[in-house]
Amino acid sequence: MLNIQKQKKSGFLTLSLEGRLDTTTAPLLESELKDALDGVTSLTVDMEKLDYISSAGLRVLLSAQKQMIAKGEMKVTRVNETVMEIFEVTGFSDILTIE
Repeated sequence: MLNIQKQKKSGFLTLSLEGRLDTTTAPLLESELKDALDGVTSLTVDMEKLDYISSAGLRVLLSAQKQMIAKGEMKVTRVNETVMEIFEVTGFSDILTIE
């Protein structure tokens, strides 16, 4: 289960993720991003309440990162220990801007 809360304001989009970002829920995030990135120059993904991320979730983040490079910036915030460990093991900690 994944809950996504969206806040959009003049070119800034914040997505707050809660639950699990895995094979089942990654398409949900993907479609949210597809619809929401028009006119966005700054994307923030708040992971404070994200319990788990799988390779499918990582793929969606990577895709969003590639889209945002052309438009502006993307950052990931408030990453917990479990998710950070996955980022480090997969090398995503070097790819993503994590604050």
